[in-house]
Amino acid sequence: MSRRQVSSTRRFVDSGNFPFSGALHSKSRSSPILSIALVVVGAILLIGYAYSGSGIFRGEAVSRIEGDYTCSLEVQRAIPFLKKAYGDSMHKVLHVGPDTCSVVSKLLKEEDTEAWGVEPYDIEDVEESCKSLVGKGIVRVADIKYPLPYKPKSFSLVIVSDALDYLSPKYLNKTLLELARVASDGLIIFAGTPGHQKAKVAELSKFGRPAKMRSSSWWIRFFDQISLKENETAVKKFEQAASKSSYLPACQVFHLNPYH
Repeated sequence: MSRRQVSSTRRFVDSGNFPFSGALHSKSRSSPILSIALVVVGAILLIGYAYSGSGIFRGEAVSRIEGDYTCSLEVQRAIPFLKKAYGDSMHKVLHVGPDTCSVVSKLLKEEDTEAWGVEPYDIEDVEESCKSLVGKGIVRVADIKYPLPYKPKSFSLVIVSDALDYLSPKYLNKTLLELARVASDGLIIFAGTPGHQKAKVAELSKFGRPAKMRSSSWWIRFFDQISLKENETAVKKFEQAASKSSYLPACQVFHLNPYH
């Protein structure tokens, strides 16, 4: 979001032969202090306005990245813009990644949208609502380094977040092809940004390895190597929808065509 520079103007009044010129000169000498005070007050008001804004404001996204921000949370923020980009293709969605229960629950609240989830890691200490989704078979735990338990083109869209950042290239190749296999209309990848997200030490035993935040150029070369092509139409619509709402993703977002 661009910020407009706030310029202050000073008005000078020609006092002419004003009888109280001494008092006027005394006030004029204090005007620099008054100007500084006004600038400080204005700065405080601007900062307060920024922090009271919505989650779309970039400053809030950055602060959350420095904390425990995840791309699975970013998927939830991006749902309105994904719907505008993919339209009817959002009717049957599979999400793959940590905290998939939260993403699936959010998707199920959308009109005319069915959703399923794959949690790549063991689910521990989860809420009852997540246990309910697992019990109903809507969310399942599965190692994504191996073939997914779904037929080809089982879902219109497959959205993956965070999970790929923890895979080595050895498994990344097979996993991406498998994700594209079960999608009929598109594969959307939310990947971490280099220098932003880091795995906690306590999570290393769960994920098996620290997250590898790869650059966009690395991903593009990798997609090309395994013949996954960019969905240019979806990219354009997503960017247009995001721009209208001043939405700036805190993660890298890739829109890919599935295998046909």
